[in-house]
Amino acid sequence: MSVSSLRLHVESALAGRVVSPFRFREASAPEVVPTGIAALDELTGGLPRGCLTEICGPPCSGKTSILQSALAARTQATEACALVDAQDGFDPVGAQQSGIELSRLLWVRCQRINQALRCVDLLLHGGGFGLVALDLGDIPARLARQVQLNVWFRMRRAVESTSTVFVVLAQETNAKSCASLVLRVEKEATAWSLPTQKTERHAVHTLGCLLDGSAHSAEMVRSFLRRQKPLSIDRAKNYEPAGTGHFQLSSDQQLKEKELSETEMQTAEIFEKRRQNPG
Repeated sequence: MSVSSLRLHVESALAGRVVSPFRFREASAPEVVPTGIAALDELTGGLPRGCLTEICGPPCSGKTSILQSALAARTQATEACALVDAQDGFDPVGAQQSGIELSRLLWVRCQRINQALRCVDLLLHGGGFGLVALDLGDIPARLARQVQLNVWFRMRRAVESTSTVFVVLAQETNAKSCASLVLRVEKEATAWSLPTQKTERHAVHTLGCLLDGSAHSAEMVRSFLRRQKPLSIDRAKNYEPAGTGHFQLSSDQQLKEKELSETEMQTAEIFEKRRQNPG
């Protein structure tokens, strides 16, 4: 069989499934959108559309905060987004405080990883979303590793040639070569704030500590843009909206120092009276 006849046979066999199988097409760089964190945008260039992005790291490493920042940026840009929550751990109150427009966010609450994978498959094939996120951060790593590689290939194929940003959060990277961008984040330091005590009489109760900020590092494990540079993320400086949304006890911080001192004095007096008069 000659080369021309073999080529004609292959083209006829692939007709309707592969367009121009023998024509070389150079892969173009995908469109990217900002994450909302300047340090991450400088490191990665942004989140690519039509691609699978993995953000992995241990608990409290900053994965959810990065996702909330990206969702806030997309919803504020009037794009509809979807979040598939595999363990029903999403906090809508904190998300709204971080800037997410909840009216443009579809929150899918799941109880098992199989439910979450089926929901993501339906959302990606349905289309119409600017960002679709799959949160497996609370799923044990041993269960996430059981997801077959063909599942990630099917999801990557579903999001290709679309304007959807597909983000997966997990403790470890699982999509392997199916992911166009892989970020590994870790927490480096945590800063705590203590209330200032200005009274001579010390309160008998222990003063509470509030989270003031945290520093994180982001490592780009894989990227089609091929930029690799370790970078530290100062949450307190560059990520103020998400940090504010994380503080569930922020109302206590709004007390003035004078009011705080008066509260401590009143508490100390109450405990003193109870100690003198137990009955």
